[in-house]
Amino acid sequence: MELLQLKYFLEVARLEHVTEAAGSLHVTQSSLSKTIQRLEEDLGVPLFDRIGRKLRLNEFGSRFLRRAERALFELEQGKQEINDLSSPEHGTLELAVTTASTLPNILREFRKKRPLIQFHVQMLKTQEMVTLLHRGEVDFCLSSPPIQGDDIECQIVFIDTILVAVPMGHRLADRSSVSLSELRDEWFVGVKRGYGTRDLVDSVCKSAGFVPKYVYEGDEPARLSSLVESEIGIAFIPSTARYSRENIKYLQVENHELVREIALLWHRNRYISRAALEFREVVVEYFGEISK
Repeated sequence: MELLQLKYFLEVARLEHVTEAAGSLHVTQSSLSKTIQRLEEDLGVPLFDRIGRKLRLNEFGSRFLRRAERALFELEQGKQEINDLSSPEHGTLELAVTTASTLPNILREFRKKRPLIQFHVQMLKTQEMVTLLHRGEVDFCLSSPPIQGDDIECQIVFIDTILVAVPMGHRLADRSSVSLSELRDEWFVGVKRGYGTRDLVDSVCKSAGFVPKYVYEGDEPARLSSLVESEIGIAFIPSTARYSRENIKYLQVENHELVREIALLWHRNRYISRAALEFREVVVEYFGEISK
């Protein structure tokens, strides 16, 4: 059994399609198919049910997948550890976030300590982030909501109040607070379902007797303030994402505890480099400072 066979198997198992997996791996379809066939011959059983170029893991494949993922995970951790020992001042931090409003300040502080460390940051929906986390493909996740799991460490670092942002000139702009029931006829701008803050807000509004009406749903939370300022709609915006804009008024929500928990997450068995440990310290210190 070869390492290449395992890598190809994992990609085919993930995509369940020969053409897509070959494209992702930058190999020909025939080469990929032959490699998977040799792996099945080594094991003595088929790993997929085949329907044309579409593949689906069978029971043998599902059981083998868990072992293969674990084996490659350990090899990758060994590689990470060796890289850290041989070149501790260099490397790349793999980060995934569902909440990005505080990230620029955090990265700025970290870069002062580790100027040669690079970042690779992905803004993801909660489930997408959890998938990467379970696979051990990221060093840390900055997430709202917190995620629990047998292989996940979760440290809540901040309790973030969610505010209502309205444009100046709006009927509520002269207020400092508003009840949720007063918002039932408003049009909202927000992120898509699957992001933690959106799902939290929708749930709380439902408990107050209405479903928010969205005129805009996107993937970029930072764009919401501009849309509010342009009077496209009002928005639920966490306090950490609030911008000092003259044309926006931020209101507290009355009679409901509308807050999100921000958590730092990491895989319990993933190797944590010295740079990653310092990054965690910076995150905790940053949120400690803004909590004062």
